[in-house]
Amino acid sequence: MKGLVYEEYAPDDDFKKILKVKDVDDPKPKPDEVVFKVKAAALNFNDIWGMRGQPVPVPLPHISGSDAAGEVIAVGDEVTKIKVGDRVMSHSNMSCRVCSACTDGREFDCEKRTIWGFQTGPNWGAYSEITHLPEVNIVKLPDNVSFDEAAAASMTLLTSWHMLVGRAKIKPGQTVLIMGGGSGVGSFGIQIAKLYNCKVIATASPDKLDKCKQLGADYAVDHRKDDWHKEVRAITKEIAKETGVSPGIDISFDHIGQTHWNKQLQNLKYGATLVSCGATTGYDAMTDLRHVFFKGINILGSTQGTRAELEEGVYWMGQGKIKATIDSTWSFEQAHEAHTKMLTGKGLFGKILMKPEGA
Repeated sequence: MKGLVYEEYAPDDDFKKILKVKDVDDPKPKPDEVVFKVKAAALNFNDIWGMRGQPVPVPLPHISGSDAAGEVIAVGDEVTKIKVGDRVMSHSNMSCRVCSACTDGREFDCEKRTIWGFQTGPNWGAYSEITHLPEVNIVKLPDNVSFDEAAAASMTLLTSWHMLVGRAKIKPGQTVLIMGGGSGVGSFGIQIAKLYNCKVIATASPDKLDKCKQLGADYAVDHRKDDWHKEVRAITKEIAKETGVSPGIDISFDHIGQTHWNKQLQNLKYGATLVSCGATTGYDAMTDLRHVFFKGINILGSTQGTRAELEEGVYWMGQGKIKATIDSTWSFEQAHEAHTKMLTGKGLFGKILMKPEGA
């Protein structure tokens, strides 16, 4: 089969230099594994980290890709729920399944947890014509969810669902701030909050504000403005007049980090929650602790989620209540261009997909 392989790192982000489409061995299923033909795969920022070799030196030679959807072509002898011909998607959180965290339903807290397509290998990820996963990391697709939608949803829908539903315990009627609403996780965050009948304020760059509203955001704010947080505060006062609740944010959904962190804290209500899954602008954020202790703020970290949470989100995709937002689709031969677009973020709204030839 063909796979998108790199055999050295590119700390200078010269992806074209290292990414090559090569022949690799077809996978054969272990007893507990499912082998499927990849119909679509989606990019994540961990692809960039892998190619840089930082902060985690990934196994070489390497095939990246943590989000995949396709059709099952073989199963191991111990596989019981999946059969040849099934339409499936990947659940990329790989855990031991026997530690106290895993058996407590917190596989995302497993100390042996790895991310498929990032930390796995050599040559084991989504950017290949055929790939394989343990049955426990496979989710069946509803008939009306396409391979493209599933690939775009795999990690980002899971992350967003776990942040809002699993960690922040979202409730109907709350006011939710979705930072970076034009990203993959942000676009799902908007839709999940609306599924829970919340008032949603999304932030994005100016060219993405209307698209955030099209996804369901009630308000959209340009977070590149220095006083963006004041605009958010003014909006919460409008909401308060309509609903009779106190102004402020109940849940702030963050993956931006350093540049916007403390201003999010300023806008939170007493007893409110900030849930974070990343820090794309930097991790060294200033925190005014007065906002935390005086208002009783909850600051929650969030990484990945359970397969059951992914299945919940995919159920709502099947009901037409949540849709994947796809920015563009590229071939494996165009991988360096696709990853450069993700890295720069220029004009990017939603997920970038890649497909093997003929998929």
